[in-house]
Amino acid sequence: MPAYVIAYIYTDLFDYAGPVQRFLRDIFAWQSPQDYWFFDIRSLFGAALMIALVLFPYVYMLVRTAFECQDPQMIRAARSLGLNARQTFFKVSLPLARPAIAISASLVLMETLADFATVQYFAVNTLTTAIYDTWLEYGELSTANAIASVLLIFVLIVLVSEQRARAKQSHQVNSRQHIEHVYTLTGIEQIAASAFCWGLVVFGFLLPCGILLDMAWRYFDVEQFNTLLSSGLNSLEVSFYVASIASVLALLFVLFRRLSQVKLSALPLKISGLGYAIPGTVLAMAMLATFGPLDHVINDLAVQFGFNAPGLVLSGSAFAIVFALVTRFSAIANGTIASGVEQIPQSLDYAPASLGVGLWQTIRQVHIPLLKSSFVVAWLLVFVEAMKELPAVLVLRPFNFDTLSTHIYQMISDERLEQGAIGAILIVAFGLIPIVILNKKEKNH
Repeated sequence: MPAYVIAYIYTDLFDYAGPVQRFLRDIFAWQSPQDYWFFDIRSLFGAALMIALVLFPYVYMLVRTAFECQDPQMIRAARSLGLNARQTFFKVSLPLARPAIAISASLVLMETLADFATVQYFAVNTLTTAIYDTWLEYGELSTANAIASVLLIFVLIVLVSEQRARAKQSHQVNSRQHIEHVYTLTGIEQIAASAFCWGLVVFGFLLPCGILLDMAWRYFDVEQFNTLLSSGLNSLEVSFYVASIASVLALLFVLFRRLSQVKLSALPLKISGLGYAIPGTVLAMAMLATFGPLDHVINDLAVQFGFNAPGLVLSGSAFAIVFALVTRFSAIANGTIASGVEQIPQSLDYAPASLGVGLWQTIRQVHIPLLKSSFVVAWLLVFVEAMKELPAVLVLRPFNFDTLSTHIYQMISDERLEQGAIGAILIVAFGLIPIVILNKKEKNH
């Protein structure tokens, strides 16, 4: 669920004119805001809460895996030394999961630094909104570049911290083992745990999704739907190209690292994965700063050789969007396909050669069939991320070119999400596809 969508939904619910405060005023006969206190959803805390509701799965997935991979012998040893379940968790399990917590927190921090639409809608000033406003509203490109440099410094600090935390993860067990200790909660604990877990599901997904479905049903308009259809086709086209290019490049880089004898064979994979740490707004600025001068050079050369100037073929077309999104989301494809390659035994790399089979034939007949599942998952994950991306597309899109994300953002900016609810539902529906596939793979393992 995109953060800027639930930001609008909860603002509509909890604002002064929203149904929640209207209900409270009717019940308690309150007449004005001076008669009662109600938290301001459009605030720094409100923006943080909206982003947290969307990004907590980053922490959940990684930390859950870390807990499942812990050695059950250590848990049993702690219990045999007299520690109860609570003490064992805080003194053994939680310290062992600290690297995963640090990694997931750094991912959330990078996504938060890159967020634009949520904080902009809540009027919360951040570095991302400062870059956008300084550049596009005040025309101060040099100042925007300076702010972008500060943001990149923050990102680099987070990236270095994440890598250091990952380096300390050697004490984790690589294979999942069943932990025999089952802790039975009391009645109150069961209610509290269920309320907390289901609260995240309800407020982070079910309630917003239900409201979107209701909006789509009540405010359906044929003309708006036709406009949305055009934006949806643009999103599908861009996302298809981004997912295909990123997945193919990831496959090539991962196989090059696996099969090449070159000392720096892992370098292309590492370099291609750095783009994920760069916020979309900063990446868009870099694309325009690079492709803009190149377009002028191309036009000058065309005129010099007697041809018509082709125009802004790089910076003024969908090419810039595709290039930026491939740069940003290649890390997702890299990680997914790399994890699939790690499951292939090393013996399969050498066995075909002993039978006289060449390298390319080995890749085509052995590695690629075994990596089909990982490739499909990587493609879907990048496809969904490209569908949801807003800041980079908002800056780089050509004239009269909208995607689902920019269309929904425009509706939200105009306080008309009701007319863009179908587009938001489509983004959510596409986002559910890789989740379903990954859950099926999880059950199979």
